[in-house]
Amino acid sequence: MTRITQQYKETVVPALMKQFEFSNIHEVPKITKVTLNIGLGRVSKDPAFIEVAEANLTAISGQKPVRNKAKKSIAGFKIRQGQVVGMSVTLRKQRMFDFLEKLVSMTLPRVRDFHGIDKKLVDQHGNLNIGFRENAAFPEVKSDELERLHGLEINVTTTARNREEGLALFTELGFPFKQ
Repeated sequence: MTRITQQYKETVVPALMKQFEFSNIHEVPKITKVTLNIGLGRVSKDPAFIEVAEANLTAISGQKPVRNKAKKSIAGFKIRQGQVVGMSVTLRKQRMFDFLEKLVSMTLPRVRDFHGIDKKLVDQHGNLNIGFRENAAFPEVKSDELERLHGLEINVTTTARNREEGLALFTELGFPFKQ
């Protein structure tokens, strides 16, 4: 059992039940999934970059990503139908908690000029959306092997009913928010 799952059961659930006056333990918000996404953009025609991005996302998540293809051709963006335009991975259960543990304890402190997560990144449904301009902050990605940097988007989906519940959940779990 990871630190986050143990902390959730022992401290987060009682604290949120008291704070929001939940009568049932199943009303307490919990994290359901984590989605990692890479948009390839202009380099989507370069097969070597697609392979590098796929290998990086596999190393970061521990799971092989799905290649997202364009549904229709758009001449203004120079995209053809069926062309790979991104990659995504959905983590659940143990892999999700392992990734969140690594994100909070190792990756976020390694980000250059990091002063905490902005509270605006929690949406009105209580989900957290974090974007990284470069993937070099992750410990699995070796900076000397990187040819080109790419961005990464992380979406943490919860069962929270509103922004306040989601923010309280992430704060109790130890996510470093700005003051």
